[in-house]
Amino acid sequence: MINRVVITGRLSKDPELRKTQSGLSVCSFQLAVDRPKQKGQDDAVTDWISCQAWRQAADYICRYAKKGALLAVDGRIQTRSYDNASGQKVNVTEVVCERVEIQRQASTQSSGKQQTSLNQDSYTNDEVFDNVCIDDLPF
Repeated sequence: MINRVVITGRLSKDPELRKTQSGLSVCSFQLAVDRPKQKGQDDAVTDWISCQAWRQAADYICRYAKKGALLAVDGRIQTRSYDNASGQKVNVTEVVCERVEIQRQASTQSSGKQQTSLNQDSYTNDEVFDNVCIDDLPF
């Protein structure tokens, strides 16, 4: 079996860039992803998907993507847990991004008509995450 997920959604807020103690960039962000409407349902249900990108992918997202941007991510599901400040165990499920595409809308005006098209920027992180140790995690 392969652990792989591909989703497209809009950033719920500006992404946050942090650095680990060893200087690695890590970016956390949340995507708003609409589920298809079910029969008889008036409004779509939105899922809020937590995502994380590392190294150059993290820098890329934080530099070029802002709240509301349309992102397509390709990665894997990861679960982890930690104890919060109150000593309670917190379980987290998130997408660790290996490939990211930012879809930008470009407007052009020709012969009095405005045309909108989607431009696509992408970043692929071909590095394997084998060299990330627990001390590199920012939490």
